[in-house]
Order: sequence, then structure tokens, then C-alpha cells
Amino acid sequence: MRKGFDRTFLLFTLLLLVVGFFVFTSAALGLLARSDGAHFARIAFNQAFLGIGLGIVGLFVAANLNYRHLRKFAFVIFILALISTALVFVPGIGLSSGGATRWIQLGPLSWQPAEFLKLATIIYLAAWLSGLRDKVKQFRYSIVPFAVIITLCGILLILQPDTGTFMVIVAASLAILVAAGVRLRHILLLVLIAILGIGVLAYSRPYVKDRLLTFIDPTSDPRGASYQLQQSLIAVGSGGFGGRGFGQSIQKFSYLPEPVGDSIFAVAAEEFGFVGSSILVTLFLLLGLQGLKIATRAPDVFGGLLTVGIVILIVSQSFINIASMVGVLPLTGLPMLFVSHGGTAMLFALTEIGIVLNVSRYRT
Repeated sequence: MRKGFDRTFLLFTLLLLVVGFFVFTSAALGLLARSDGAHFARIAFNQAFLGIGLGIVGLFVAANLNYRHLRKFAFVIFILALISTALVFVPGIGLSSGGATRWIQLGPLSWQPAEFLKLATIIYLAAWLSGLRDKVKQFRYSIVPFAVIITLCGILLILQPDTGTFMVIVAASLAILVAAGVRLRHILLLVLIAILGIGVLAYSRPYVKDRLLTFIDPTSDPRGASYQLQQSLIAVGSGGFGGRGFGQSIQKFSYLPEPVGDSIFAVAAEEFGFVGSSILVTLFLLLGLQGLKIATRAPDVFGGLLTVGIVILIVSQSFINIASMVGVLPLTGLPMLFVSHGGTAMLFALTEIGIVLNVSRYRT
């Protein structure tokens, strides 16, 4: 029997959306000092209309369509996501920027298919693992197919390159494995393989090596690889306890790279200080905890695993972004969901929220 949405989960989402929009608006003012007004207007339109506007539509639709339909089409959704992600490598379709090829050009607009791949992977893993039942503890039925699925995602994302998104997919996928009841020693084996994979990437990809070295020693290259972290730490430290005040960030105007992108938490910390940034972190934490509560009350295994995957997908990405801006984790280039610029990321994040709300309507 259908019930009402989980209002607490929806409330935390709306609070993040409102707070995030104010932070984004302030950070976007820094673009005016670096470019013309047309660029600022394009960024604002992309965030407000394509991100929030279409995202709310996606949330409403996902919240009112029975989530069980996703299980029926999980494989098709996953294949479509792989194909769309691979299209970024097709000349004339894929769009390159900043040394990465992650976007598909659609006339005057562009979108990032990796966001679709994140959700599609979670849907497929939840559908597949929920059907294994007792076989989930057997290595050949769980870990081997899982490795194939993650490898397919990894190849497409690392070639772009987009290691940050791949990390988030791995984190959410491992959470689903834990929730599904896969043996702990099998999961630890996967973690060990992941660590070895990072070592191989660091050896073969100079930008990964630079980020790891910057993480180990943030002062190693202050004008090069360490520049973003150095400026971020200056911004965070300048905010102090109470912050400089809304719109008063100095770093966003000419020092912080990507003030509306992956550096946006540094802008928030500078303007709102320890108090404001702690509130932002707490909202993500509360959203995650309420989402996991919904997962425990889901009416079936698929709904529970799907909710776990989505919640970890959203929260882990945002926490990785925050941690990288304060030097706790290496820089990843991941945006903070609901706050950073990114129409595609916002659209899919709100759609994912809608799916969780839909699961909450059928709670036991």
C-alpha cells in the first residue's frame, strides 16, 4: 500500500537546494571579474533552468513512478548508459574541455553522460544482487560479475579521464555489496585490488601522480599541482569561525580555480566560516542517515539496495569534494551536489532523490 513521501528526507533535500543556490550565486559573482557578463548569464541559466528546473521535474516524475519498474529495465538502462558514455569519444559528438573528454554536445547545450552511468550502474547492481538470494555469498556469482560491471565503467571513465566519478561509483557499489550480504573477505579483496589499481593509475597517469604527491605534501608545487589546494586552504582559513559574510569572499575573484565548480566549498567556508560550513556538512550527513533509514524500511530487497546505492552515491561524492578542499583526500575534480555548477549533475541528483522518495512511499 502506498503511503506519503518521507517528509524529513524531502526537507533535508530542499534545505540543501536552497543553501546550495545561495552559495552558488555568491560564488558565481567571481566569474564577473574573470569574464564577460554573457558567460555569467550562461552559467546561471544552466544551473537554474537546466539543473534545478528540470531536476525538480525529474524528482516529481521519479517520485510518482513505481520504482519497481526500474528493475524490469535495469539491464537496458545500464547498456544505454554505457553507450551514451562511449559517445563522448566520437568526433563531432564528444566535447573536450580542460584536457578531458566528458561531454556530449547537443546544439548550444552539453551534458555529461557519466552522471547517467552512475545512476544506471546503481540500478543494475541493485536489480542483479536482489535476484541472487543465497548465491550472493558465492564468489563466482557475486564478485566475478561485479568486477566485470565495474571494469566496464572504469575503462570508459578513466579514458575520459574522470577518475573522480569512477571513485564514487566504486564507493556506492561497494556499499550495495555490503548491504546485499556479500562476504566481508570478498569485499576486502576488492578493496585491495582497488588500492593496487590506484597505484597503477598513479604510475601511468601523471595527473593522478601529481594529485597524490600534492596530497602527501601540499607545499610541494605551490604554483603548479598544489596551487588549487593552497588557495582553497587560504580561503577556508580566512573564513575563521563566523566567516567574512555573504558575497564577501576574496579568493573567488582571482585566486580559486573553478569557484563555482569543485572549489565551491572553499568559497562557502570563507564566507560563512566554520559555523556555516559545518551546517552544510551536517545537512549532507542528515540526508544520508535519513536515506539509510528509508532503505531499512523498504518493502523489498531491490528497493533497499537501490536506496543504499543512491544515498551513498550522493553523500560520498559531496564528502569527497569537501575532504579534497581541506586536504583530507587528494583532489578529484568532483562537484559538490546541490551546490556546485553542473546542470547534468543537478538533474540526476534530484531525479535520484525522487527515486528514494518513491521507495519511501512503499515503506513497511
